[in-house]
Amino acid sequence: MKFIEEFRDKVETEIVIERILSLPLKRMRIMEVCGSQTHAIMKYGLEELLPEEIMLVHGPGCPVCVTPPEFIDMAIDLAMRKDFILASYGDMLRVPGSGKDMLKAKADGADIRIIHSPLDAIRIARSERQKNVVLFAIGFETTAPANASAILVAEKEQLKNFFMISCHVLIPPAVEYILSSDNISLDGILAPGHVCSITGYKWCENISGRYKIPVTVTGFEPLDILQGIYRTAEQVVSGRYKTINQYKRAVTREGNPKAQEVIKSVFEISERNWRGLGSIPCSGLNIREDYSRFDAVKVFNPEVKTTNENKNCIAGEILQGVKKPAECILFGKTCSPENPVGAPMVSSEGACAAYFMYKRNKGILHGQ
Repeated sequence: MKFIEEFRDKVETEIVIERILSLPLKRMRIMEVCGSQTHAIMKYGLEELLPEEIMLVHGPGCPVCVTPPEFIDMAIDLAMRKDFILASYGDMLRVPGSGKDMLKAKADGADIRIIHSPLDAIRIARSERQKNVVLFAIGFETTAPANASAILVAEKEQLKNFFMISCHVLIPPAVEYILSSDNISLDGILAPGHVCSITGYKWCENISGRYKIPVTVTGFEPLDILQGIYRTAEQVVSGRYKTINQYKRAVTREGNPKAQEVIKSVFEISERNWRGLGSIPCSGLNIREDYSRFDAVKVFNPEVKTTNENKNCIAGEILQGVKKPAECILFGKTCSPENPVGAPMVSSEGACAAYFMYKRNKGILHGQ
């Protein structure tokens, strides 16, 4: 398949590995921001191909992982009300709230329906007009255009029973938050290609210049990531710091102007609390006042609870690249995909789930 198979080519992969090994390497920490990058690294065993001087650490690029418990609590509160339907993506159902998750709420009688697209929620609202349909909208800049479009469709069709909880978060402020932190020192960043396909990579250039760190935008196939690591490491050893776009087949400097316009027309930037990271200024998207009648939080005022998360869970440190999943005392014991304590063990993009799926069974985790 074009644009996939050639980025899994064994010969080309060996060539890039040789290029990496030929560099006069020093110890460096490179963060892959996106959870999809993390899963590709684990799935294809890319860490095992790299020299010991290069350490890959994992970033906050998993929207399920960083959705805070209070949003889940609000969604459950509405779902438990009479004549309400909550439409949610499937990987959110097992993410812990402060008391229970959506799956348990569904077992308790809540009408929670799994969707694959925001337009699925629109279809439910069309067919169940006697009920209030609430879309639990999560994601980064990648999913924001489609969720914004759902509101525009609802307005055009005058659907009075369609609402949304906007849990959107933005990647650039989170990356800056980590780079500004004293918790970790990074030498390079692999920026998420799917986010940059929407935003463009100007924000990466700003980060390269401000923090004097090389940034490489990559795709999600093995060769994408290895090329990104090579281009990043090459800059680290030469003392350079600029943004390089490895993912040229999908990303441009300007991004997708139409998608950006749709986002701006429906949402406005706000402060947002991130699970495991805390409150980050200008890192969320709220529904604009012009569309406030679709805002389930404003219209229905769902209950928000005070949350005390498990103190032994180190999800926050994992999402900031400070620690790796195997360093958590809960990992693979009391915390597993069947019984998750932290959100990174639930999501298909979560670092803990990736380690559990691809490393635990290979017996190559620390201490095993």
